[in-house]
Amino acid sequence: MVAALFILTITLPRENLIILIWDIILLAFIVASFRIFNLAHVRQVLYAILPMVMVSFLVSLSQVIWADYYLTIEDYSDYFYTAAFTWMIALLILSNKQKKALLKDRQHQEEEAARIRMDAELKAKLEALVQERTLELTQQKEELQEALSALKQTQSQLIQKEKMASLGELTAGIAHEIQNPLNFVNNFSEVNEELILEMVKELLSGKTKEVMNVIEDIKANNLKIHHHGKRADAIVKNMLQHSRASAGKKELADLNALVDEYLRLSYHGLRAKDKAFNVALITNFDPGVGRINIIQQDIGRVLLNIFNNAFYAVNEKKKRQIIGYEPTVSVCTKRLTDKVEIRVKDNGVGVPENVMGKIFQPFYTTKPTGEGTGLGLSLSYDIVTKKHSGELIVETREGEFAEFIIHLPVGVN
Repeated sequence: MVAALFILTITLPRENLIILIWDIILLAFIVASFRIFNLAHVRQVLYAILPMVMVSFLVSLSQVIWADYYLTIEDYSDYFYTAAFTWMIALLILSNKQKKALLKDRQHQEEEAARIRMDAELKAKLEALVQERTLELTQQKEELQEALSALKQTQSQLIQKEKMASLGELTAGIAHEIQNPLNFVNNFSEVNEELILEMVKELLSGKTKEVMNVIEDIKANNLKIHHHGKRADAIVKNMLQHSRASAGKKELADLNALVDEYLRLSYHGLRAKDKAFNVALITNFDPGVGRINIIQQDIGRVLLNIFNNAFYAVNEKKKRQIIGYEPTVSVCTKRLTDKVEIRVKDNGVGVPENVMGKIFQPFYTTKPTGEGTGLGLSLSYDIVTKKHSGELIVETREGEFAEFIIHLPVGVN
């Protein structure tokens, strides 16, 4: 609007009074605009126009009031207008630049504000996502802890089942070992009863010589009863000794006797379950092995597991009805430089090559479901390697043989 008024000033006829009045109106309008408009760019435009209006006002005023004075400055009025016009153009250019700068700054501020809003929104989303993931991880942790507890409980139950299975097989073998001497005791006791009755008859008949012969027979039978009773007692005491050694304490033990004993217990335990089971046993015990520090019950469990696996392997191969096949299990001990060696070899089905890497893993078994827990060899491996600092090695050829080799250090406490 100010620009329009200024244009009118230029285009109107330049009658001095009219121009003066018009300049006064423009000045009044500019002053009023300063009070009304607080925007910086509007004030900048007013500052640009003000010198031109002031020059026009002063020239018009001098024409009306000081005509003589005007004649002296008339030649310079064009310079005043040029200077005012130059000022106006320069200030308008500066105002335009400032306006652009302000616009750019405002855009920058708006962009910054938008970025801050986006950052805030992103932060809020991330916090929500973190809380959500934290909740999920907490739930997963709780589920995993529950699963781990259940797994540990199941593992304990399976280990106990494996121990009970070994105990059952051991008990069957012990029962067979005790049954033999008890049969002798019962048989000779019955014979002695008959001899006593015969002796009474001979006494009544007065046949002293025959009575003495019967007495000698009774004495001989009593010696046999005593011998087999001692044998049964020794078996029981030996088992009790192994039971006392179960606390994890190592004691000096005759390794050859232990191997032989558990070989017989395993064999007779399987025979008690399957009367048709039969196998050729070959033993070769090195007397130089002597006594070594071991946990007897633990090594006994290892031997029982390995013997049972050997008997199972030859029995499975026998079921294939191979002509000329004779189930054989050989057991030998040997004293090496700083350790003793136990080798248990069978000519059974062997171990498949793809199973060799898993054979000592817990719960892995090649037996049908219900016939094995998969813990026997795993527990045996831990007993030999961790509790006795030894080695448990397997050599095999599928369909031909499997040989388990145990190395136990000598003199390790």
